[in-house]
Amino acid sequence: MATMTEKAARTVRVTESAARKILSLLGKHPEADGLRIRVRGGGCSGLQYEFVLDTQHERDKVFEHAGAKVLVDPKSLIYVNGSEFDYTRTLMEEHFELRNPNVKSTCGCGTSFNI
Repeated sequence: MATMTEKAARTVRVTESAARKILSLLGKHPEADGLRIRVRGGGCSGLQYEFVLDTQHERDKVFEHAGAKVLVDPKSLIYVNGSEFDYTRTLMEEHFELRNPNVKSTCGCGTSFNI
């Protein structure tokens, strides 16, 4: 069983850029409470991230920055614990990005990962 210290250590850091984008999206979808990070099976390497606006569920762990909420279910938190959630915008593209220190390998196109 995990100690209180181990439970407290489970975290996802939300950057200022990600918070701004989440709040912008929530302004267009007032029925949602935040942006959900979900890990599901799929892709070349076995696991994929899914980002979707959603309502908060009872067992969710909520990470907040500047009023923007990131929702993570307990199963997905096992995979994303210790990550940084960011929003990146360049001349060619813009997207949410999860910098996950637990990832051991990714597929060639970068859309799936293995832990």
